Amino acid sequence: MKITTATFLKSSAEADKCPKPDKPEYAFIGRSNVGKSSLINMMTNKKALAKISSRPGKTQLINHFTINEEWFMVDLPGYGFAKVSKKDKDKWVGFTNSYLLGRINLMSLFVLIDSRHSPQKIDLEFMEWLAVNQIPFAVVFTKIDKLTDNNFSKNMEVYKNRLLQDWETLPKTFYTSSSHRIGAEEILNYIEETNSLFQLP
Repeated sequence: MKITTATFLKSSAEADKCPKPDKPEYAFIGRSNVGKSSLINMMTNKKALAKISSRPGKTQLINHFTINEEWFMVDLPGYGFAKVSKKDKDKWVGFTNSYLLGRINLMSLFVLIDSRHSPQKIDLEFMEWLAVNQIPFAVVFTKIDKLTDNNFSKNMEVYKNRLLQDWETLPKTFYTSSSHRIGAEEILNYIEETNSLFQLP
């Protein structure tokens, strides 16, 4: 799939204020500063479609983009170490969970994980929550260009072994680098295949 048009649609502070669920939808989420906005911009070939910041917690709303007039891409608030108040964090968790549990056109959630780090408790617990609530998701490892081939192989093996402690099979997995433009084609091909399964609610 090639993205020919990518336009901002709206930002929502509440799940029930999101656009009408009349197109297949794919959301991106991960710990703060995992490279989520950079990945979205790389995939869409737009430098500033999603706002990038060195300050964790920049994304604070549910941001919808219309892609090729055919499907929605969603930038969700990051979780983890964003330097905001507990009240704001609780608010984000509330409307993000409401979105994930209630968005009937959500075809897949992409959970972004920094490939440089060992398995983090917060990521593992979040993926377990997704599985318990039967929310379809794929794992996207980011920043693979920051690792040597040897360290990349070692880190991925550690992650694979850790996930297999809890899972019989591994979730769909992608490997990306926004700065080197790696991984976008594979994710977009997956979205194109999955779009064919969408049925209007």
